[in-house]
Amino acid sequence: MRITRVPAMIALVVWIAAAVRGSDISREQLKAALQKNPDVLIEAIVANKKAILAILNQTAIEEQARVQKEAEEAEKKAYEDAFKNPLKPAIDDKTRIRGEKDARYTLVEYADFQCPYCAAGYQNVAELRKKHGNDLRFIFKELPLPSHPQSMHAAQWLEAVAIQSPEKAWKFHDILFENQDKLGIDFFKKTARDLGVDAERCEKEAESQAVKDRIAADMEEAGKFGFNGTPGFLLNGIPVNGAYPVEYFEEIIKKLDATRAK
Repeated sequence: MRITRVPAMIALVVWIAAAVRGSDISREQLKAALQKNPDVLIEAIVANKKAILAILNQTAIEEQARVQKEAEEAEKKAYEDAFKNPLKPAIDDKTRIRGEKDARYTLVEYADFQCPYCAAGYQNVAELRKKHGNDLRFIFKELPLPSHPQSMHAAQWLEAVAIQSPEKAWKFHDILFENQDKLGIDFFKKTARDLGVDAERCEKEAESQAVKDRIAADMEEAGKFGFNGTPGFLLNGIPVNGAYPVEYFEEIIKKLDATRAK
């Protein structure tokens, strides 16, 4: 466990204060003595290493617990606040929607085709869509990470396929997530051809400014909502940062229903 200087100094002060309370020496006298004879402090530390180490460890544990508690409280507050002020992603007539446009629940995902956690997220989305049917519509947005060399190319090809056929773009989306180990230009071309899409045109469209601008807009929106890693989700505007299990999304849906019923 790493102990920072501040908790260590606090612990040392506590130890010295305890020593003072157990003696007839005043704080002022101890301070003056230590200023004149600083080596005494070193000797005291050496002679009481075990006691000081125990205090340092306990202080570090208490500090860690305090920080964790504050983080949990902040996360809980942010979760509750999200139901009062849900985030609003850009959704317009050009947005590709999988499912009914007037569905009760809107699930937006910001993802990277080469991210293993996004592959798990893909399975979760499929399960949610199967369970909720026409009550849930799904929107996929691009968030290719620089750490994944094929993710940007995959995003560009998806958008290029979508220009020719939004429906085939969804099939392209599925195939990429189900074959993450094959991602690459040759695989993109083959997949496009297998889907009956003009691969040569896709290759040109993938490098177009329109496609790049679309991806940039998705990435900018993801950053605005605090999604720096993948996957990130919005379920009716409630953020879910990570590949949480299906049960987590179901709890949000229950809370949404309860909020709507009030």
